[in-house]
Amino acid sequence: MAAEREEIMNAPTGAIARKVLESAHIENWRRNGFHLPIRVMSEEDAADLARRMEACEAARGPIEGNDRHKTHLLYTWADEIVRHPRILDAVEDIIGPNILCWTTNLFVKEAGSPAFVSWHQDSTYWGLYPDDAVVTAWVALTPATVESGAMRFMPGSHHSDQIVHEDTYDANNLLSRGQVAKVDIDESATVDVVLKPGEISLHHIRMLHDSGPNMAGHRRIGLAVRYIPPYVKQTKIAGDSALLVRGRDDYGHFHPETSPRADADAAAVAEHAAAMDRQVATYLQGTDKTKMRA
Repeated sequence: MAAEREEIMNAPTGAIARKVLESAHIENWRRNGFHLPIRVMSEEDAADLARRMEACEAARGPIEGNDRHKTHLLYTWADEIVRHPRILDAVEDIIGPNILCWTTNLFVKEAGSPAFVSWHQDSTYWGLYPDDAVVTAWVALTPATVESGAMRFMPGSHHSDQIVHEDTYDANNLLSRGQVAKVDIDESATVDVVLKPGEISLHHIRMLHDSGPNMAGHRRIGLAVRYIPPYVKQTKIAGDSALLVRGRDDYGHFHPETSPRADADAAAVAEHAAAMDRQVATYLQGTDKTKMRA
């Protein structure tokens, strides 16, 4: 594991044939902990995925609670996103050709909603090691603007160690525990993650980020996809699972997941429920909670 990680993560920027990211982008990733925007699909294709998502909502009700997480195991449109070749090409440029999707998190902010995401590091409760090999691709299906509550990044914050977080369980906070990083934020140094439909941003697991409420007249819909190379381990629980989306898994640290054949059919619902039992045990370890928040 150590040798493979060093070869991928610390390779000279010009030493590897890249598919999407240029050497300057890799240098920016290492220095600032993020890269954006990357066009991965047309706005029309993104709008079609949003329509398919909303058709699932019309059939089953709002996608909330546990269904917001590991959404790719329930719905074919989300599975198509996590397997999208252009997204995987960009992620491969950072973590190498063997890629697992550990989880997905659907973030929907309704027009005029007070929902927000507090300043936090993704690494706080995930239990993944080594954490510097974890990449999030945040996929915009509708416009992510400052008005609609786009994310903000604190450049370079991924170089810090794990920051202590406080659980608030704020009713309007979209995070699983309403967690807030106990650190002073220089608001003037932050970067707005403005994305058009069909664009993505990439960020490091320790990147400090937040997002405000949606004051626009449209829904802000985004799918956060968490990618890892197979050598990453889960340190909090036994039997965690992930979906192989490119290459091969020579380590077997994660139970293999199965993509849905149809939206929320019986097999998909069962697969998702089993995977979420494991993920809830990870996210909510040390609390009395048994279900992810709406």
